[in-house]
This record gives sequence, C-alpha cells and structure tokens, in this order.
Amino acid sequence: MGSNKNNDSEFQGAGSKLGLEIWCVENLRLVSVPQSSHGKFFSGSAYVVLHSALLKSGALQHDIHYWLGKDANEVDSALASDKTLELDAALGSQSVQYKEVQGQETGKFLSYFKPCIIPVEGVYSSGQVKLKGPAYETRLLTCKGDRVVHVKEVPFSRSSLNHRDVFILDTSSKIFQFSGCNSSIQERAKALEVVQYIKEHKHKGDCEVATIEDGKFVGDAEVGEFWNFFGGYAPIPRDPPSAQQQPISEAVKMFWITLQGKFTQTGSGRLKRSMLESNKCYMLDGDIQIFVWMGRITSITERKTSISAAENFLRAQERPVNTHLAFLTEGTETAIFKSYFDDWPQTVEPKLYEEGREKVAAMFKQTGYDVEELPDEDDTPHIDCNGTLKVWRVNNGKLSPVPVVDQRKLYSGDCYTVQYIYSANGREERLFYIWLGNKSSTEDRADAISLTSVIVDSTKAEPVVAQIVENKEPSQFFMIFQTLVIFKGGMGSRYKSMIAEKGIDDETYDDKKSALFRIQGTNRDNMQAVQVDLVSRSLNSSYCYILKAEGSIFTWLGNRSTTRDHDLLYGMLDLINPTWQPILVREGSEPDVFWDALGGKTEYPKEKEIKRFIEDPHLFVCTLIEDAVSQPSHLKVKEIFSYTQDDLTTEDVLVLDCYTEIFVWVGHNSAVKSMQEALSIGLAFLKKDILGETLSMDIPIYVVKEGHEPPFFTCFFEWDALKANMLGNSFERKLAILKGQTQKLEAPLRNSPIVHSKETTPTGLRRPSPIPNGLRRSSPTPNGLGRPSPTPNGSRKPSPVPNGLTRRKSLDSYTSPTFSKSEFSNVNSRRFSSPPVPRMIPSVSSPDFRGADNTPVSASSSTGVETLPSKDSGPKQELVNYPYDRVKINSNDPVRDIDITKREAYLSEEEFEEKFSMSKRAFYQLPRWKQNKVKMALHLF
Repeated sequence: MGSNKNNDSEFQGAGSKLGLEIWCVENLRLVSVPQSSHGKFFSGSAYVVLHSALLKSGALQHDIHYWLGKDANEVDSALASDKTLELDAALGSQSVQYKEVQGQETGKFLSYFKPCIIPVEGVYSSGQVKLKGPAYETRLLTCKGDRVVHVKEVPFSRSSLNHRDVFILDTSSKIFQFSGCNSSIQERAKALEVVQYIKEHKHKGDCEVATIEDGKFVGDAEVGEFWNFFGGYAPIPRDPPSAQQQPISEAVKMFWITLQGKFTQTGSGRLKRSMLESNKCYMLDGDIQIFVWMGRITSITERKTSISAAENFLRAQERPVNTHLAFLTEGTETAIFKSYFDDWPQTVEPKLYEEGREKVAAMFKQTGYDVEELPDEDDTPHIDCNGTLKVWRVNNGKLSPVPVVDQRKLYSGDCYTVQYIYSANGREERLFYIWLGNKSSTEDRADAISLTSVIVDSTKAEPVVAQIVENKEPSQFFMIFQTLVIFKGGMGSRYKSMIAEKGIDDETYDDKKSALFRIQGTNRDNMQAVQVDLVSRSLNSSYCYILKAEGSIFTWLGNRSTTRDHDLLYGMLDLINPTWQPILVREGSEPDVFWDALGGKTEYPKEKEIKRFIEDPHLFVCTLIEDAVSQPSHLKVKEIFSYTQDDLTTEDVLVLDCYTEIFVWVGHNSAVKSMQEALSIGLAFLKKDILGETLSMDIPIYVVKEGHEPPFFTCFFEWDALKANMLGNSFERKLAILKGQTQKLEAPLRNSPIVHSKETTPTGLRRPSPIPNGLRRSSPTPNGLGRPSPTPNGSRKPSPVPNGLTRRKSLDSYTSPTFSKSEFSNVNSRRFSSPPVPRMIPSVSSPDFRGADNTPVSASSSTGVETLPSKDSGPKQELVNYPYDRVKINSNDPVRDIDITKREAYLSEEEFEEKFSMSKRAFYQLPRWKQNKVKMALHLF
C-alpha cells in the first residue's frame, strides 16, 4: 500500500467512535451528513457509510458501504466508490466494503437503519432549509421482506396493488396497511414496524392506524375509507405467475484482474488458498455474490481499477439486480468468501486474547491492586445455583434414578439425564441436561435423548433442555452440581456388555484400583475432580492432582497452580474420601514411588489450554428440511444482523451461535413441536458451519421455548419481559403494541408450585445467605479462600457423608421408581418430578451488602440513596464526580482509591451523556457484556 497522505480530509478521525458515520457526494466532494439526517437517503445522490463496532475480543470492526441512489449520476457513483477505498486505507485497510444499490440493499446495511429506509426523491444538499409544504402528500408504499424491509414508493393507483405484497397508504390523518392475501405473517408484522416509524417521524405520533386485509371489505368502515382513496372498491387482478428464478450456478470461478482491468480465469470449482497472491487483485464469481479480493501490497490505483472492472463485468453479464458486490482486502476475508476454498487456514490467534487479559491485569496493578489472575466472565452464574437437583442414569433403555449420595458422581461410559429446578421471577423453572459420556455407547446416547424428550414434551412447564458432551460442559452445568467427580468406566449394563464384547479391561473406578484425578474449578461451589489416564503425560503444571496408588494417597501441586487451586484440592479430597491422609508432593520433588505409579516419568504440559478470545454472538433464522441432520445443506440458514428481541418471531426457529454453545429458540407458532426436532436443527446447524468457525459437534446445544427464556439466554438481548409474555402471531402482537392494547394478548403467568426444601420459605423465596458473599460458610485461610476447619490434631474434619454434603437421613434413603420410555407417556409430570432432592447448601440468591463500618446491610433496608435500576446493578451509593481524563485507564493524572471496575460511575451526568451518548440509567440497563464493550472503547475498562 502507498501513503495515505492523499486521503480526503473528511476522513480525519473516521472510525474512532462506535456506530454510524455517513458522507454524501455533493459538488464532486464528500460532505459529512449530520446524525439527525442518518437514514434519510436521496435517490439522486451517492453516499459512503461507515459502521464501526467493538467486538468482544476488544478489536474494532469496520464495514464500509457505498450507497447509490437509482437516479445518481455516474460521476458521483464512481467518486463514492473511490472514496470508499480511500476510507479503507485511512482505517488501515482492515475493513470490508460493500456496494449498495437502491432497492437491493444487503441485510447488513438495512440493519443499521431499523426498521427501514425510505429513499426521498431529489438530491442531497448540505445547506438546504426545510420548508413546510402546503399540504401533506399522500403516498403509497410497498414493503417487501420478512426480516429486513425494502420500502419503495409506488404510483398512487389501484393498479399498484397486488395480492403478494404489503402496502402502506400514508394520508394526512390516517395510515392504512393493506396486506395482500398471499403475503406472510412475518411480512405483515415487519410492515407494521414501518407504519410505526412513519407515525412517529412523519405524524409526530398523532394519527390513526388501520389494517386492511385483502378480500375482506363487507361491513367495515375503515375498509370503505381505504378504498375511497382509490375511487371505490374494485377487484384486484390475479397476480401473474412469479418469474422463475435462474438456477444458481454451482461452478464458482476465480479471475485475476490485470492492471488494465482485463480478466484471466485462474480457477473454478473448489479453490485453493495458494491461488491468491498478495501483489494481485482477483474476482471470485459466486453467481449471486461477487467478491473482489485485493492483495495487501497492491496500490489504491490497482484496487480502483479492479473494482471498476468488476462493476463493468456485472453490467456486461446482465446479472440480476440483487447480485451483491463486496470488496475484501487480504486479511479481512468473510466466512462466506472462505467457504469457497478447501484449505483456508485457521487464522485464529487466541494468544491475542490472553495478551489483552495480561494488559488489563497490568493496569490493575498500576492502580494499586495485586492481581494474579483475572476472573473469567463466564464464571458469573445467571441463575440461582442452589435449586433442586435430580439425576438419572440411562440403563438398558430405561432411566434409573441415581441415589442422592451418588448423584454428584458421573461415569464416562454412561449417559445421564439431569433435572434442575430453580426459582426465577417468582416462578418455578426447570432445566434439563442430557450428559453424554465420552465412552458411552451409541444406544445409550440415543436413549438418553429420546427418553428425556418424552419427559420434556409431556411437561407443561416448557423446560429448557441442553445436550452436552463430556469435556465440553458449560460452566453453569458445573455450578449447579457445585461439586462433581467424573470417573472412568461405567455402571450401565450396555457399557459392561460393550467392553466384554471388545475384550477391554473394565476401568470403572473402585477403592482397590489406582487412579489419577485432575482438580479444576473456580471456588468451593464450583469444583470438579476428573479421573484421567494413569500416566505422567496426564499431568499439567497449571493444575493440582490426587494420585491414589497401592495404599498411598499423593496430592501433587503443579508449579503454576494457584492458592485457589490448592484450596479446591483440599475440598475434593473430602468429597472423594474424607478418610484419606495424603502425602503432599510439589512439582520437582516427587519420590520414585510417585513416578512408578504413573509408569515412569515423561514430558507433560506446563500450561493450561489457551482460551479462544470471546466471540460476538450471531443470530440465524433456520428452516429444517427433511433429513437435514445427515444433509446439512438441506437446512436453510439466514443471518440476522444487529439483532434484537423483536427478531425472535413466534413463527420461526432461530439459532443463537455463541461459539462455545448454541441456543435453538423455538417459537410458539413454529412448525417444530418436539425437543428432538429442535436438537436436530442444532446438529444440522453445527454441521453446516455457516460462519466457518470449525465448530465442534460436541458443544452444548440448548433448546429454549418461547416465553420460557432463561436468564442465560436473555442476557444476550436487551430483554423486555412484557414482549416475551404475549400471545398471538407476530402480526397480532405488533398491532397490539402499536395500538396500546398489549394487555389483550398477555399470556397468564404460570403458577407453578415452588418446591419447598429446608432452605425455602413458604413464599418460595430463599432465605438470605448467612455470610456476606453468599457462599457456603467455611473457615478463612490466609489467602482468603474457604478451607475445611482443622481438627485438634491438624487434619481436616471428615464430612458427615461420603460426598461431603449434609443431607437429611430420610432423603439419603429415598429411591425413585424406574421408568421406561413407553411408561413415560402415561406419567404425569408432577409425579415424575416429586419428591425432589433438596440441595442443603446456603442460598446465594439474596444479596448481602456491607456498610462503611463493615456491618451487614440488608438488601431491603433504605439508605436514602437512589439506586440505579440495572442488570449490572450500577453504583450502590453516591460517588464523588471526577473528570473523564482522570478516571480513564491511560490517564496521566489518575484518581486514586476508586473502584476501577466502575470508572464510569464517577463521571458527572453531563459528561457521562457526552461520552456514552446515553444516560447512566439507560447504560446500566444494558447487558454486562455490552456495557463492557462500550467502556473498552472509551478506555474505561
């Protein structure tokens, strides 16, 4: 790339703030479009649009679009194209660029201007003065699209109407929506969003709204009023047959674009990454999607020539108007572009994420905090983890209840169904996990899914279901168990039969066998012991281990393990066997008998597996075609950009891809009616790998039913519980909201009886935690972590029961009946779920704060200080205001003794709104991850 000194002065500082920046070509130069005019496009002008977003990884993502009105002249259009390249160069050639043509805009572009853009006739003028017209101009608009809406003004005539589209008649006093009989529910609902937009922006909210259905006109005054605008009712002619779409060519072609703008074909079909050279530009012809790829060491002149040649190619080929053109600089390739190549290398560098965390830790230290390890964002539970737990093992086609004393012990050769009941929003919620052991049989896996599906589908409570595979468990799974041991081997009959047939030794753990356990977790309420291979290469310097061998018990502390890891080690010893008296061994000082038990000393890892940086979630609408699991190409998938809760339409099934887990959201009025169908969509989505993420087929798949969304799903949205509690189809709901009649469609709240345990009160609410942090009471250690209290002789007290938990004797001896798949269909869900197994662990659901004198302060006590309503709580007390320059991370004159996790709270209301473009109250209503993204961009996190 050449120097950027010739870049347009309008681009100075471009991309430094999040959101949209827009320029328009006026008199052969770019002028900035004020924010008040964003979304208003003139059909005779050409625009450059920059969208900047902060990813969860901490990186800025820039997308540049140049929009060409249908009446824009060639000179302005060419200038917009050239300026797009200049803007990319000013941003370090790290953006993706798109060509947008009026009426055929991409979904990504339209997502910036929800609900729509309505192009205006004429040419943009930066100095124009808005003059009030003599009268309101009546317009007829057509709306196309069920996800993003293309709005177009059509002649105000009856002949413009048809049966397949939705129309809006905008008059001075009333807005009419006319829905063609062949239009979809989703299209009608989306058109209502446009009606709402017109009402608010054109009529200042002061006008009536009427909805007209095609073919229904008898006895309705509003229908008669609508047709009077067209001179009276007359039948609409039958729609002509839809033009047959040209079949999409599967023969992908790639061309090298010479310096003279000529094309030389270099490949077709499945392509190789080696075909792209950094000193050249190429065009990839994917039929309905055209890409121009520009090597990183090509000049702006070469790139302009290539883009011009590609546009001429489209015109010469007479490609359909909906053919989209995108421009990629080497290193910014999209997932769709990469999908045309067989060997595109994985360029993910998780080291960058770890380096970012190290920098944040260094910033903490500069502020006076000694931080050894930053907490992971995922370690914060979104639900109460002190509910009721019940576990079944799959055994020979049936679900057999696991005794209470053993339900925190899972075996790799078995499959389990876990039911978890907890309280949320004053009602009882159910969460089912289907846990598939790594060594379990195919038959047990199929039975686990089908048996759980029968339970779930017969339960009125619409529980959330998750299919998880050993070693890919989500952190929340471990949190609801709190303590868990995963053993090798299995207890089920199919596992025993399988190893007998294969002549394999039974490695199921018992007290007589040697075993090695890796200890992991975050605290005493989230710790696990996982049995690993009895060899030295299973060790890792970043963990602690328990080795049981020939009557001796060793505890091994890796050199890179932390005091937290050591505390977990002590806790797990009590859980596995409280009578053990271990021999403490530190890495590097192992006796020979230790290595002999592991078959000799060999090389082993020193560091934990590096975490991939946090991915931003993506939302997709999915349509399952028969046999989509074995043929993932039969699953239709479409991404929804800049998604919101409103995109969860009741007629559809959507997948929220969070990279480490996916959620299959099932609408009430969708065609999917069973849990297994929803899981099939999730598996087909993973196989399709639409984003080219090389997703593991073993990542957790959650099935979430509309109206029963759990907090660990809603945290990805700005969630409105009232919208989630409505009945009717998408159109009926939007209409009720528009007319302020939502109460007519509100579903009655479920009155599920709350399961009472030793810890619950008659109201179903849990008693406050007996200690300030809400964790189980334990004796403090020098490092501040809990540890079992020592006995007078210095050993740790053994737990009252083998698994280290205290329970009532009556529950210990309780066993449930065993059900088969056929019997489940006749079992009432209440009978199935009772009697429950209460968790005798103090609750963390009630917050416990301390005042300045360190005395406990009840969450309900009044202090006279206003508390901001917040998903992330916000500041709990009045704070001294400091200027932004003193509270930001890279300040030259930083304020001392402030809460560095809440830097933004010290800003005055005025400066806060200036920096954040929103009030503090609105900011603290955002999900935490969105708060952190905004704070990172402002150097406050």
